[in-house]
Amino acid sequence: MTKDEEHVSVLSIFHYVVGAVAGLFSLFPLIHITMGAMMLSGRFEPQNQMPDRLFGWMFIAMGSVAMAFGIVFSVCIGLAGRYLSQHRHYVFCLVMAGVECMFMPLGTVLGVFTIITLQKESVRQLFHVTSL
Repeated sequence: MTKDEEHVSVLSIFHYVVGAVAGLFSLFPLIHITMGAMMLSGRFEPQNQMPDRLFGWMFIAMGSVAMAFGIVFSVCIGLAGRYLSQHRHYVFCLVMAGVECMFMPLGTVLGVFTIITLQKESVRQLFHVTSL
């Protein structure tokens, strides 16, 4: 195993770890979904007032969208880790490295190191990429 293969293998493992952490963080909007459901049931309102259903539905919708984006993001990070270990889909791995820089601080560090590693000519040859 060459040094570049070893670097890509380590990056692959770290992508799995960061993908799992991002998956856990993507479950935080469950709090908003629960609060929205409680607003719809009237548990936050005094007995003599009608519940404001619009805010309940807004909490549920925004929480659901945020959770969906988080889950898709964590799955894409996991896929990038898998593709790195298989030396396939070079452009997808490079794009995901740039996108995961938004997930501070772990994603930023991992994304920068992944971009630096993928730009090496010897690593491009592992992925059978001649030029971009």
